[in-house]
Amino acid sequence: MAPSSRSLADDIRGRSDAELVDLVLARPDLARPAPADLTSLAARASTRASVQRAVEALDRGHLQVLEALVVAADPAPTRVGETADEPTSVGAALPVVLELLGTDDEALVRRLVDDLWRSALLWRSADGEHVVRTVNEVLGGTVAGLGPPMRELRSSLVPQHDDPVALRAAIDEAPDAARAMLEKMTWGPPFGVMPTGRAGSSTARWLLERHLLVPVASDRVALPREVGLALRHGRLHQASQLVPPPLEARRVSLVDEVAGGAASTFLTQVDELTAAWGAAPPRVLRTGGLSVRDLRTTQLTLDVEPELAAFVVEIAYAAGLVADDGEIVPVWAPTADVDEWSSTEAGHRWASLALAWLGSTRAPHLVGQRPGGAAGAVNALGPDVQWPAIRTLRRSVLTELASLGEGEAVGSEALLDRLMWRRPLRPGAVLGEAVGAIVREAEWLGVTGRGALSGAGRALLGPVGRRRAESAASAAGSSARGDVSSGLATATAGDLDEVAAAMSAHLPAPVDHVLVQADLTAVAPGPLVGSLASFMRLAADVESRGGATVYRFTPESVRRALDAGWTAAEFIETVRRSSRTPVPQPLEYLVSDVARRHGQTRIGGAAAYVRSDDESVLDTMLASRDLAALQLRRIAPTVVVSSADPRVLVDLLRDNGFAPVHEGRDGAVVHVETPRRRATTRRRGPGPAVSPVDLAFTQTLVTGLRAAEATADERRAAEESRSGPRIPATDPVVTLSLLRDAVAERHGVWIGLSDQVGGTTRHLIHPQRVEGGRVWATDEGGQEKTFSVHRITGATLEG
Repeated sequence: MAPSSRSLADDIRGRSDAELVDLVLARPDLARPAPADLTSLAARASTRASVQRAVEALDRGHLQVLEALVVAADPAPTRVGETADEPTSVGAALPVVLELLGTDDEALVRRLVDDLWRSALLWRSADGEHVVRTVNEVLGGTVAGLGPPMRELRSSLVPQHDDPVALRAAIDEAPDAARAMLEKMTWGPPFGVMPTGRAGSSTARWLLERHLLVPVASDRVALPREVGLALRHGRLHQASQLVPPPLEARRVSLVDEVAGGAASTFLTQVDELTAAWGAAPPRVLRTGGLSVRDLRTTQLTLDVEPELAAFVVEIAYAAGLVADDGEIVPVWAPTADVDEWSSTEAGHRWASLALAWLGSTRAPHLVGQRPGGAAGAVNALGPDVQWPAIRTLRRSVLTELASLGEGEAVGSEALLDRLMWRRPLRPGAVLGEAVGAIVREAEWLGVTGRGALSGAGRALLGPVGRRRAESAASAAGSSARGDVSSGLATATAGDLDEVAAAMSAHLPAPVDHVLVQADLTAVAPGPLVGSLASFMRLAADVESRGGATVYRFTPESVRRALDAGWTAAEFIETVRRSSRTPVPQPLEYLVSDVARRHGQTRIGGAAAYVRSDDESVLDTMLASRDLAALQLRRIAPTVVVSSADPRVLVDLLRDNGFAPVHEGRDGAVVHVETPRRRATTRRRGPGPAVSPVDLAFTQTLVTGLRAAEATADERRAAEESRSGPRIPATDPVVTLSLLRDAVAERHGVWIGLSDQVGGTTRHLIHPQRVEGGRVWATDEGGQEKTFSVHRITGATLEG
């Protein structure tokens, strides 16, 4: 602590290197871009944007203490004709803070105050801590639902509210109607509309005459802060919540096993998605995203509920497995990375998906919603799914689960209560929906099992996240120091190999066989190896999924394999080699029957022709009304021609019960292999190297700031040794901060002002207010002047 501190800048310059490291780690936005020196760091720490981020990251305990400090440090009431006193320091107001919070745990409150000081929301001087002035602007005029103090509403009435006993007596003698009106405004909002009825007007008049309400407009009144505190019996909050609510955990078993099963299922779903989109990629909407119809088709392909289908699509996109191919007619297609990803070990495949989910700023649960009454629903893969806050919420949910013991789960309501305590300034409805979605997604992905964090989920958090969870668990009965900045600090994700190893042990081992049954089904007792999985996906339809997958052979699925170039003998031999049970006769009959009819009719073309050794087949085609659009014409007993494209002929004839094959120009059968569409992987350039705001980076930054400050001190000392004041060039942010401090503390300031010809003149001014890029001040002669801030080259305090 610097005893001579007069401002936040003096306080920060007087901190030790370790304390500066704590400050930057608590508020990493101060390090981007790196400040030039400690003065610039202090100026940035007092800007509204930075302070607002720090305040929004506070948990309820720190926020309630900060609100109590703001109320307790209000300037003392003034008498008529007197000037306002300086704000009371926190140190002197600590007993008042304890009373406002309704607690006698001074040690706990002091720890919370120390946390706020470490985050530079308070600064210290010889008489104690002071709230940073910008905090009052961020919290606004209605701190904790209290109205503005009387000195701001009507300064002439301040003396009437000096005596708490008299104020309490005035409230006690209020009529029932007036008391009811006051009770409605007690816990906020502190502003109300004047009643229009006769009885209401008389009640409001009674309160206005006794100054328990103060008019702020022709039809609006305000409840002064002093009256509000008296109505609350000196308590700032209805219930002080300085420590987090407890998490009542329950023991569950087989967590890792259940998580491994879910992870295996999710990997299968991603495989099926890339296979389906490789064969028939859906179009990209003009506004970006995936159409509702295509998402519905994907849902039917995967045989899952709509929410899970959207989640699978979004995670595949986040992991770089599907992308917009960028063609003239763009489609969503698998990228070139899919082939490499599919060939890697299952644990690494899962780890890449889990890390993509943890680091993604997209919120799949928004798909299908209509935010803000929008005309259309949010489309998967569209721009409206982007929500950066979801990334921090995912880490927060996993951190809370990691603070429990292994194999311990907690209910969603208790988890939501804890997270609402961590982030009290976030809307409860939005937070509740997001938390429920994160818990559901973690279960789908295998990060959790039966509601408890799995071993792979703990590895996913990485070392920083695990340490934070352990800190939260050890501080369950008190305030954790890291909670002040838990929303701003970024935990390093677990290493890919570490996460993969943690999950690999619990993934079902891939199997290289199926069990073919007489009812034309085949049971896969686990995830199939790559080549067998591709064959079964081509030659059979999935009938049900679970611990074991049931496939069914149908005429259509057999024909699909024959169209891809498989012969009947190869088909049966592959099934026989892959099955632990004998190939049943019904399957052999099915394959033989489809193969016998497959290719009886061949299509090829000049325009296109149809030839068949069975003349009756051609007779049937010519007689069919459904094929009239093809304009078939017989040119020989076994040959029919058409002007249609050969592929159109194949499709229409198949739709009408025939089984033709495509014949090439040399008379050989053209095997139709399902095309695999691939989007070009758009690799981003290396871009500027940005170091994470971690401990090593922060220590290096602080060392540089300390050296820059020493150089600045030497320069200032050299300037002071010369005659007359020397005004150093300062950063505009530093200049604005210094001018605002001068307004609040009534200091004189020497400024350098550039003129129209490029020269610089010095002026001693006493700033009165700073607004809109201008400073209103009085000069040495007492004349009021206005200066443009952009023309001020530097500033330094007088004396």
